[in-house]
Amino acid sequence: MSTPIRAEYPRPDRVRENWMTLNGQWDFAFDRENCGKREKWYAAGSAWEGGLQIEVPFPYQSELSGINSQEHCDTVWYRRAFALPEGLLSGRRLLHFGAADYKAEVWLDGQFLGSHEGGYASFTFDITDQCGPGQHTLAVRCEDRLDFDQPRGKQSYRPEPFACWYTPVTGLWQSVWIEGVGDYYPQDFRLTPDVENGALNVEVSLNELPANGAVRLTASFAGKVAARQEISFTTDRFVRTVLFLRHDEEISGLHLWWPGNPCLYDLTIETLEQGQVIDRVETYFGLRKVETCGDKITLNNSPLYQRLILDQGYWPDGLLTAPSAEALKKDVELTLAMGYNGARKHQKFEDPIYLYWADKLGLLVWSELPSAYWLRDSEKRNLMRDLSEAIRRDYNHPSIIVWTPLNESWGVPAIQSQREAQRLNDCLYHMVHCLDGTRLVSGNDGWEQAETDIVTVHDYTAWPQDLKGYGSEDQVLNGAPSGKLITAQGYGHWGKPKIFSEFGGIAMAKDAGGENWGYNGAVADSDALLERFGAITGGARELPGFCGYCYTQLTDVFQEVNGLLDMDRKPKAGLEEFRKRNS
Repeated sequence: MSTPIRAEYPRPDRVRENWMTLNGQWDFAFDRENCGKREKWYAAGSAWEGGLQIEVPFPYQSELSGINSQEHCDTVWYRRAFALPEGLLSGRRLLHFGAADYKAEVWLDGQFLGSHEGGYASFTFDITDQCGPGQHTLAVRCEDRLDFDQPRGKQSYRPEPFACWYTPVTGLWQSVWIEGVGDYYPQDFRLTPDVENGALNVEVSLNELPANGAVRLTASFAGKVAARQEISFTTDRFVRTVLFLRHDEEISGLHLWWPGNPCLYDLTIETLEQGQVIDRVETYFGLRKVETCGDKITLNNSPLYQRLILDQGYWPDGLLTAPSAEALKKDVELTLAMGYNGARKHQKFEDPIYLYWADKLGLLVWSELPSAYWLRDSEKRNLMRDLSEAIRRDYNHPSIIVWTPLNESWGVPAIQSQREAQRLNDCLYHMVHCLDGTRLVSGNDGWEQAETDIVTVHDYTAWPQDLKGYGSEDQVLNGAPSGKLITAQGYGHWGKPKIFSEFGGIAMAKDAGGENWGYNGAVADSDALLERFGAITGGARELPGFCGYCYTQLTDVFQEVNGLLDMDRKPKAGLEEFRKRNS
């Protein structure tokens, strides 16, 4: 079997030595008649029509999948054989899926393992008792309908792309892998920094309660041990403790995480039984704190001015799936090179490898729940589920500083005055703060805001003089310079931080026309692009009382050709020229 295109370790923030990728070539079938379960396509040797193969983890609609079909099909199947290497035959074995859109059902050797619903979250099965020596057959059925209650983000809810909605993504679109763990291992852990006390709050949840078991935590900085602690498990599989970090002359003080200067501590989590190490996972953390202070956002108790770029995370050949781990790193590097200190990841929970590089290279991240598009009870439950699962997966990343549950009233079109829609916003707002008290929430980003920590404004005017409509707090909160009221009826946001969180969207004439578009007409060439970009960015930066901005956008995305880079990540003007205008 050929080497998979995506063969790297999928979760660099939770590393174990013993693992195998299941990315690469799988058998694939369209289940147009929805007969696969009845005919037991999950069984080894069962007949599949078509005889197709697909390159996992790329969706069948993408070029890199090897299928590259734009046909909409509600149900598709995957199947592959594998054998465990010697190193995975002892201990326990976990089968991980990075993400599958939208509902996945999984069988191993014809035995049903379980299912997962939600297109952007990871899920795991313990396959120890079902998977030993010899050949095995893994089968996955994915169902992805065009239902409006699915959180789908910028994936088109029609069979074809249109306006600012793009080619849909169906099925497996993040990595699949098997990982070897000890008999007792952390199912989850949460790392919460405490800047004032130079400490780390650690919570660890094990799969089972070991007899005479303990967890040993070792924090280090630049190879020097900063803290070590061993905590016994008694009657609960959960432990909570505080690591106070050494900051003597050898370690040269406490090291905080900043954009552009992202100091990270390493952390080893070991599970012990009878004093013996039976599981080890390597991770890291950053000491940083995000808060609001009046109309300012602070990072580590210092005012933070955010220069963000909107980034939708699409690739021409992989759609939502990056062609390589290097491509994800490059997006972070290009963002920093153009003078931005953060990215608003729009309508997508991003690949953990992207977040790893944001942590390592020092890029702030706003993480945004993909929208659903029809307000009903099933939409509400789906949004709550997907957001809570994303918080669980990504809680430990120091780069993430804001969660965004809703965008521009998508899925809640009457939120300006409708209490049902406002309650959904407020539910998501309070749910985030309940699950993650360390970050801020931008409620309904852009306008018509109910509960929110940050007042955000979207305005795609091309002309800086039009921004005079945001000259005072009263004009922002009670006016509608862009044609949209910023504050939802019944809410007051006086004194809160304000971010100009979408503007720009400039296209070039060579790219625009037909279905391709930008905002306010296209510019003639790179010089004209830089002139208009500099003017509108300067206007955003000079808005009184605002503490940041977010330019649209990093790259072209199919028919939306208003990126600073094209979809192949080629700059439309010099990176340094963009950087100068962000300074």
